[in-house]
Amino acid sequence: MNTTAFYFFLGRPLAPFYSVAMRIREAWYRYGILKSYRLAAPVISVGNLTMGGTGKTPMVQYLARLLQTNGFHPAVISRGYGGTLKNKVNVVSDGSTLLLDAATAGDEPRFLAETLPKVPVLTGIVRRLPAQHALDMGSDVLLLDDGFQHMQIIRDINLVLFNSDRLAGNSRVFPGGELREPIVALHRASRFVLTGVHDGNQERAGRFAALLQTKFPHIPVSLTGFHMDSPVRVSKQGLIEKVDFDSLGGGRCLGFCGIAHPQSFHDTLERHGFNLVDFSFLDDHQRYSSALIAKLLAKAHRAGAEFLITTEKDLVKLAGFATDFSLPLFGLRMQVRADEEFNQSILSDLQLWQAQP
Repeated sequence: MNTTAFYFFLGRPLAPFYSVAMRIREAWYRYGILKSYRLAAPVISVGNLTMGGTGKTPMVQYLARLLQTNGFHPAVISRGYGGTLKNKVNVVSDGSTLLLDAATAGDEPRFLAETLPKVPVLTGIVRRLPAQHALDMGSDVLLLDDGFQHMQIIRDINLVLFNSDRLAGNSRVFPGGELREPIVALHRASRFVLTGVHDGNQERAGRFAALLQTKFPHIPVSLTGFHMDSPVRVSKQGLIEKVDFDSLGGGRCLGFCGIAHPQSFHDTLERHGFNLVDFSFLDDHQRYSSALIAKLLAKAHRAGAEFLITTEKDLVKLAGFATDFSLPLFGLRMQVRADEEFNQSILSDLQLWQAQP
């Protein structure tokens, strides 16, 4: 039994109490005991039922670009997990200038700010406050990052993501499992999205999609994947820039990352033919230091690696350590791949919202 499974086993007796508490909380919002706020712009929530990574951040990226391409002016609203600032409203980017680094803003908001030009990114624990500030800045659509459990803001599109490799985990509620709420909470969703679908998990993802359709026949299901866009690196100005694959030279590399499910990045590198000589699995939201970088470099040298490669999100956090690396450091930019039906469903819902009196 691995460590996580052991802790879930110990927490199983408490899971029913947590489940009841979450259902009471939902009921209080539904009946107005806890207040929900309607904002003067459509809100798209990107969230999940399970703990850990389901691809929320790349989905927010994808949606922001889709909206921009179709004439909208989106803003991203995040809690700012991992950031040190505790102001009611923290502007990570105003759409033209990067204002906060990863340490103060949180790694995911900074990553989104850096990779989404002309999209304001704001954080705050009480998210209706940065949301209202974004509207005052001129945004006309709000993307609520990790918003499924944040019922204080009324959302118009409520996307619930499932990682196609992990699906619903052991289907038990925390602390007995990976679910943040009981399964019945999924009735709040407007669409289920299975992320990271590839040849190796497509059949299993399809079976899970069919199960969701059986249990929630009124809620559509979309299957999405990722495609490799390009390598990236830290520029001399400390920002992320694209490079071509020739820059990697097909050489031996050490991979590492600090995301919720680092095995998925390891498998991505292998599937795309990287000459991976070793890999370091780091903690989710890993904080980097010169000491940790020295350990990674020592491991790379022992393995005969010619460069190091990580996720683009990790690379954003490493921008301030660029001079510490004695070997070239690259990130891998991955982007969501979705079908036209998914795109049109999002755009159609927004157009309906605009048409309302």
